[in-house]
Amino acid sequence: MLGVGIDWAGSFHDVALGRPGEGVIGQFRIEHGPAGVGRLVSRCLELEPDPAEVRVVLETRHGLLVEALADAGFTVLPVNPDLVARRRGPAKKKDDAEDARICCLLALDQYAELRKLIPHGETGTELRAIARDDERAARDERRIGNRLRADLLAVFPAAVDIAAGDLGAPVFLKLLERWPPAAALAAASRDEIEAFARSCRHGWPGRFADRVTGAMAAPRLAARPELARAKAGAIRLAAAQLLAIRAQRREWARRMGELLLGAPRYGRDKTPKDPAPGKAFPGGEIYLSMPGLGDRLAARIAGEIGEHPEQFTTPNALQCYAGRAPVTRRSGRSEFTIARRLACNRHLGEAVQQWAFCSLSRSGWAREFYDTKIAAGDTHHAALRKLGNRWLEVLWHCLDKGACYDEATHAANRNRFLRQAA
Repeated sequence: MLGVGIDWAGSFHDVALGRPGEGVIGQFRIEHGPAGVGRLVSRCLELEPDPAEVRVVLETRHGLLVEALADAGFTVLPVNPDLVARRRGPAKKKDDAEDARICCLLALDQYAELRKLIPHGETGTELRAIARDDERAARDERRIGNRLRADLLAVFPAAVDIAAGDLGAPVFLKLLERWPPAAALAAASRDEIEAFARSCRHGWPGRFADRVTGAMAAPRLAARPELARAKAGAIRLAAAQLLAIRAQRREWARRMGELLLGAPRYGRDKTPKDPAPGKAFPGGEIYLSMPGLGDRLAARIAGEIGEHPEQFTTPNALQCYAGRAPVTRRSGRSEFTIARRLACNRHLGEAVQQWAFCSLSRSGWAREFYDTKIAAGDTHHAALRKLGNRWLEVLWHCLDKGACYDEATHAANRNRFLRQAA
């Protein structure tokens, strides 16, 4: 067996090689690129011909370097940077070469319980990337929408009434893109506005035109002309950005449903046409059968778990990975405390928290569980974390048995367990 420790960086990587019983036998630095990684792989295979016996420890589980090492057949063992920091000695001195040596010793430690990285497949990689990009785009959409609302209240308050509470409506955003200043929209005739709404395929172009003309005719405090001219470009830009984000998120949602079920989903009931199970994400139907999980949220959770849920040998392992399982601490006379788990997959943890919230209106036992925790004195987010913990346990069992979720079956099993516990 050959142990490899890597302290990765943006342009170069420090590497330490070691063998059991000998410790670290060599250290060197490689550049970040095909030549440097190829030199590292060749050096490792010279010392250990079996790539599966090459144990690589580094402080990340993502990136081109990790993918290249996994493609070479090496056993990649990602660790938390805090694990390396705790072994730096009393001085806690940070040194790249020393961190590589510590990672190498971790790879050689037969008692260190390090979890092997199981790379995502083709479908899982695309699903995770799309889901993360969609989540980031949703945050950008909220941020730009808030900025647009502030600009409109400052120079174009009539537009807020025209939106009628929906600043993200496509017709409204196209209206701002065409007439960003209030003066330009006030100069447009009703027939012109109605024709515009009809070109945007609005369901009631006449009603929309009446709402616009009525909002523009209402008396309001006038903004300074120079400020209105200055803000016109920002309003047009925000409207164009929101339209682009909305269109891209709609395309991502369609692709997520296609990856989960192996075929695009059509109609009001969102059923796939001619599904291909061989092209679908493993367990995609199971994720979508969970209350509160639609295409977007199911894709976020499935993409983070990956195609190999069997790597989580117990429900608690999945809960710890998502950060839902609390960390308990007790030392000497100190009282028993429960702390939030920080070393976790935060993308999965945030998705599970949202899943727990969405399930409150779609699952009877979930609502009962949440109300019980709130009555016991828990905060809203604490109750959702505990509910998400339960949902992950249910999801693990469904994936383990290959069975879709059934509300009646789970409710019966839960009631039977509660009667036995009582």
